[in-house]
Amino acid sequence: MSKKNEQIEMTGVKVKLGASDIIIRTIGYVLITLYALACVFPFLIIIGTSFTSETVIRAEGVKLIPKEFTLKAYEMVVRGGMIWKSYGLTITLTLCGTVCGLLIIAMTGYALQRKDFPLRNVISFYIYFTSLFSAGLAPYYLLMTQTYKLNDSYLAVFFPLLMSPWLIILMKNFVKAIPHEITESGKIDGAGDLTIFVKLILPMLKPALATIGLFLALGYWNEWYQSSLFLSSRVAVKPLQFQLYKVVNETQALKNSIAGQYITLTDVPTESLKMATAVMATGPIVFLYPFVQKYFIGGITVGAVKG
Repeated sequence: MSKKNEQIEMTGVKVKLGASDIIIRTIGYVLITLYALACVFPFLIIIGTSFTSETVIRAEGVKLIPKEFTLKAYEMVVRGGMIWKSYGLTITLTLCGTVCGLLIIAMTGYALQRKDFPLRNVISFYIYFTSLFSAGLAPYYLLMTQTYKLNDSYLAVFFPLLMSPWLIILMKNFVKAIPHEITESGKIDGAGDLTIFVKLILPMLKPALATIGLFLALGYWNEWYQSSLFLSSRVAVKPLQFQLYKVVNETQALKNSIAGQYITLTDVPTESLKMATAVMATGPIVFLYPFVQKYFIGGITVGAVKG
């Protein structure tokens, strides 16, 4: 028998598990299954409640399966068609911000790991320092509105989320896993810095790019705070989260107003409306995670441990 055949037979050997191993694995699978169900169940409750009439919610509470099915909450959310414009704006901001942010963060993290970059320690300290201290809301608002003149501009939402000290540090730690000899070999072959970064470094950063890209995408998708600060009523189309926030507040105001007294209380789906906005806000971004899952765990682990 050849050595190759012996290796094939050795790799094909099935290891027989003992009784204790089977028990431990069974307990582990049961616990993981219960934990997964505990994580999914609240979201299923939100979906079921969003399709339940306000009368049933007030009388019997939230339901996993709608007892009285209705689409009234979703009709109020999409009324006027403004929500679809907000979707388009948020998708545009998310795509552009994620791509630009990944490019800037990847270049910054790579530059800060170059041993031939003399200012890397100074810049690293500056980035880390800004993650610990901030000037506060008032100076930040004056900077954006008076100095940069970005009030009522989507750039006031776009720029602050492009990068963060934590994401730069995460990328920097991940780049440490790439041997410096790769850069040196590229220089020996006559490649420039940009060529080395694009053709040699970026292909090795897929887990880190997927991880940081997911964080950036979530940041842009869930953004509402910058919009509330810098986008006034003169801006017709607001980002998705802020638009949904306005819908909920306006509905609550209608319920509490004097005019709202002429409407039956159950006609205003305040509770189901909150659930419907949560579904519309989180639903689309949930489908992004399966595409980056295989990179996400490896990227966040390496970036957190290397250092």
